[in-house]
Amino acid sequence: MEYFVEQAPTHRDALEKVRRKYGDSAKVMHYKTVRIGGFLGLFGREGVEVTGYFSRGPQNREAAGRDGLGSRPARQDAAGGTGGSPAPGSATDFEEEKRKILGTVKNDGKTLDLLLKEVQGLKTKLEEREQAVPASATETDHETIDHVQQLLEKNEFSLSFSRQILSRLRREFALEALEDRDEVEASVVEWIGEAIPVRVHELGGRPHVFVLVGPTGVGKTTTIAKLAAMWGFGSAATSAADVRILTIDNYRIGARTQIETFGDIMGIPVHCVESYADLEKQIALYRDVDVVFVDTIGKSPRDSARIGEMKELLSACGQSMETHLAVSATTKTSDLGEIVQQFEPFGCTGLVATKLDETTKVGNLISALAEKQKPLVYVTDGQRVPQDIEPASVVKLLLHLEGFRIDRERLERRFGDGD
Repeated sequence: MEYFVEQAPTHRDALEKVRRKYGDSAKVMHYKTVRIGGFLGLFGREGVEVTGYFSRGPQNREAAGRDGLGSRPARQDAAGGTGGSPAPGSATDFEEEKRKILGTVKNDGKTLDLLLKEVQGLKTKLEEREQAVPASATETDHETIDHVQQLLEKNEFSLSFSRQILSRLRREFALEALEDRDEVEASVVEWIGEAIPVRVHELGGRPHVFVLVGPTGVGKTTTIAKLAAMWGFGSAATSAADVRILTIDNYRIGARTQIETFGDIMGIPVHCVESYADLEKQIALYRDVDVVFVDTIGKSPRDSARIGEMKELLSACGQSMETHLAVSATTKTSDLGEIVQQFEPFGCTGLVATKLDETTKVGNLISALAEKQKPLVYVTDGQRVPQDIEPASVVKLLLHLEGFRIDRERLERRFGDGD
């Protein structure tokens, strides 16, 4: 048995090259995307490198003879290619080109440094341009990888998140394994699940102050009511606790009436505060309460001045405060990342995703969680209080993926948080 490494512009060209040189009995084990040709690592083009093995039967010897290999074993060069001379674009060619260029340069520090800086600058510009080209612009991927890419785009995952998944897929799946599309999709769904940070909300010392901030219109007030009911009455995930509600949203029309109505229905005291001193006083009065939920004024993520004012007001809650960011699952991918970034001054320890029932796309939410490394704590999927809220679950988000074949039992075994 002998091994080979071959390069070609596309995976189809690579397979044809393997069959032509080594016969139909040659087996491909792995493939990966590489850069072919170029000059000093620059101006190369993307290609595919395949590795595999073959046995030298009569058919293989005949095929090898046609390529000038005779009956001698294929010799692997520095770039992983085979044959008696280096393949174009191989590491041997690269080193030879480098020696020739450097040999023409006067061997003094200033000249050499200047050349290297210019080459590095050009290389950086080319890499940035290459990164700006969508992954779909390449033609070297297996059709299963193209299929997965389309599913990621359909679910509105960010470009950077999709690239990470596709890169892992190329790295971990051999060419032949890509033919099993069901297994590929199941693995990709698991990888997506691995990227979702989730945290269980637990009460700290008395009073545990749970502050909810976020943009206007994401459903903070309704979410606060749901949380107060969940903890006040107890649920499958929580035990009953002594709960209070504070609101600083005295400006939005009907906001105060809405939260007070929720409080009356649930039998949970609600108090409105308007200043730092008032908030500090109420927190002190609630020192023996288990948990205090604080509803805040919705702010535009671009209104940095107002966000700063609210942050200063909320500091009256003291060290027991735990701030969470409410985001709508319907927010587009780019805006969601910006919202998380703009509310960073609050030091949010987790996210609450609202309106999950109003969208079929969760790639935007998963991308933001993974890229900002903010754990998801709760999700809401309706207007009913207190039913339509539950602790965050990796499996629950994965079940919302569109187009993927979902093996729920496999996911629950893997992540252990199914319903």
